[in-house]
Amino acid sequence: MSIPAEIDTPEIVIDRDILDRNIERMAAAVAGNGLLLRPHAKTHKIPEIAARQIAAGAVGLTVATIGEAEVFAAAGVGNLFIAYPLWLSPQKAERLQKLAQGARVSVGVDSADGATRLGTALGSAAGNVSVLVEIDSGHHRSGALPTAAAEVAQAASDAGLNVAGVFTFPGHSYAPGMPLAAAAQEQDALAAASAALAAAGFEATVRSGGSTPTALLTESSVATEVRPGVYVFGDAQQYELERCALADIALTVAATVVSHHTTAPDGSQRFIVDAGSKMLGSDKPAWATGFGRLMDHLDARVTALSEHHATIEWHGPGDMPAIGERLRVIPNHVCLAINLVDEVAVVSDGQLVDRWRVAARGLNK
Repeated sequence: MSIPAEIDTPEIVIDRDILDRNIERMAAAVAGNGLLLRPHAKTHKIPEIAARQIAAGAVGLTVATIGEAEVFAAAGVGNLFIAYPLWLSPQKAERLQKLAQGARVSVGVDSADGATRLGTALGSAAGNVSVLVEIDSGHHRSGALPTAAAEVAQAASDAGLNVAGVFTFPGHSYAPGMPLAAAAQEQDALAAASAALAAAGFEATVRSGGSTPTALLTESSVATEVRPGVYVFGDAQQYELERCALADIALTVAATVVSHHTTAPDGSQRFIVDAGSKMLGSDKPAWATGFGRLMDHLDARVTALSEHHATIEWHGPGDMPAIGERLRVIPNHVCLAINLVDEVAVVSDGQLVDRWRVAARGLNK
């Protein structure tokens, strides 16, 4: 696909046709597996995309912060899960109380102290907020051990909160060869935590899992819903993990070649485009082949990023792209790239058709 002439570089470009296909396909696949879909909106932060996800059958959205929840509630999303173990300050408590007046809100907790703080800070409004106990299923970030789920749930209940169930994030699935193992560990952890809650008199009606690498591997025998986010766009990480094809990548960064060089003595060639870390983000897992990929030149490697430069090694075949040529760069981690811009260009059938505001950009609290 050529980049429409109206688009200047560097700029994020979303192919609406691919986006809609990705949304419909995930919705159908998850429903076919007997699960509910609650996409993570921190990936896109865009109300127009949220509306498409809800229209395709999503039961609600997952968000990372109260600020993100406020944006999507204002856009009409009535069911929101803040998948984060919030420690409520007075300011956050006031905002969460107000949010829960207009939307069905649930929040993650992973400690008795956090649950007590949440209930105390909400006061008489605690009954308006449900909680899911976060479980560590192998990623070793936040999350209680499955055997500790009942202790956290009891503290939440004692604080006046409604305990709705458990959730986990199998983030260790973001590595070669790991999605299958992470999905199995996710199921084991959810099952163990649910059993612990049941033994303590709590019914885990919600058992939530699933990242983009594992969403289609999650089984309904234990889980009730999944929360993938990146699937709407795809990115270079998902491509290299073989969790999406090039044809599934809906978001690229339009960039222009601005410089050419041949490095002596080995004669290696490199060129520079005008999209650096302030457009692409700087994530690079140890296993990744570079800081992103070129959609139309898969043999090239993005070897370094400065703030406004991407250094790309050319490995042929043929000549390097000419100075002035416009290219499509696939970010490694699309969630970071989208949070770097105020708006995105939207194309359909190769034509610029709209611009969408990244309404939840930068709302980190």
